Amino acid sequence: MPKPSPALTAPLPESQADYSTLEVARLLGMAVRSVQLMVDRGELEAWKTPGGHRRIARASVEAWLARRGGGAAATAAAGAAIAAPAPAPASKPAGGAQRPRLLLIEDSVHYQTLISMLLAQQFPELELHMASDGIAGLAMYGQLQPELLLVDILLPGIDGATLITSLRSQPQFAGSRLIVVTSLDEAQRQPYEFALQGLPVVHKPRLVTELPALLRQQLGSRRESALS
Repeated sequence: MPKPSPALTAPLPESQADYSTLEVARLLGMAVRSVQLMVDRGELEAWKTPGGHRRIARASVEAWLARRGGGAAATAAAGAAIAAPAPAPASKPAGGAQRPRLLLIEDSVHYQTLISMLLAQQFPELELHMASDGIAGLAMYGQLQPELLLVDILLPGIDGATLITSLRSQPQFAGSRLIVVTSLDEAQRQPYEFALQGLPVVHKPRLVTELPALLRQQLGSRRESALS
């Protein structure tokens, strides 16, 4: 971890208040461990109080958001949505159960269109929702509590690995099934293995042939869990 600058070796004035690690995690919709890793990598500037508590400079958090094109308001909304209680279930359609919701978090318009077409043809029972970046994806997850998620690894706002780590730390994630879709090959995915362990991964060149079977498997697994 880089040495803090002299300006960060003493508490900042109240007008320039900084954050605790937990506050940053809630603000960004991440796990505390993810924020700690960002500090260790030098992505966020931090210092310690005389009592040994880590504080993270507000300016470095704002700079991190600016580099990723995310506004503070959008990120705060994402964190609040994750932390908020799940919304009341939508009313069931007449004569049938509520349609399972699938949230696609993908920034490529091409793959958004391709997956939309595939789902319309083979999974008309699914209710599709889409987000084009990690911050919006976190916010939508909190609002929808979807049964299924398709998440890309390389995302603007918050990368897919950080997003997945954050989701897995949330109690409500236990009710969801997640599939990773990515253009990265196995060697290129190595830096993200900490987040991908135990998750099904579809390489985008094989998306059309592999995704339908995985979706059927995950839907079947979820139904079995609901009945057990």
